[in-house]
Amino acid sequence: MSMLVRGRVRNGRLVVDEPTDLPDGAEVLLAEVGDAADELTVEEARGIEEAIASIDRGEGVPVEEAFARIRERLHADRR
Repeated sequence: MSMLVRGRVRNGRLVVDEPTDLPDGAEVLLAEVGDAADELTVEEARGIEEAIASIDRGEGVPVEEAFARIRERLHADRR
């Protein structure tokens, strides 16, 4: 299951803004979004939520495969 959770850094620690049901020791991937997330329109935020829901339904591809596809396209564009 994928989820999108907003959080902040406080005293050098990452603190999420709402509780999660992730088990202790669960591995997460974090990305700094800076001010960009604050500028999302309602439609863009809904699009992200819909994308996460499609992944939860098994309609997405593993992140490793997505990055491999991106690398392939980047290398093809450089030729």
